[in-house]
Amino acid sequence: MSVVKVAEAATALPRAWSSRVLGRVGTAEVKVLRMDELPVEEERHAEPEALLVLDGLLELDVEGEVVTVGPGEMYVVAAGTAHAVRPGSSGTLVIVEAEEHSGDRPSHGKLAR
Repeated sequence: MSVVKVAEAATALPRAWSSRVLGRVGTAEVKVLRMDELPVEEERHAEPEALLVLDGLLELDVEGEVVTVGPGEMYVVAAGTAHAVRPGSSGTLVIVEAEEHSGDRPSHGKLAR
């Protein structure tokens, strides 16, 4: 595999909150997306997911608690945990998520279109 230019991949996305798979590690996908300050509705996943902010700021509501993730910081959402993106989140986000055990993967709301 060649070097992936993550910032360029994010810039090339057709719209905010759409994502692009950059690669796979075992059963996990590594995705990039652009945030645009709009909120994203609450979701849950059967598997944990890692959210790494490359630039900008990610504001989450995690089961009623506000979590702020800044540039160069990562937050791991535990499996089955309700979480939503709060208004004002913007920048570039990398998501690492394993496949769901059920075989069917949810659409992850706006985070993985």
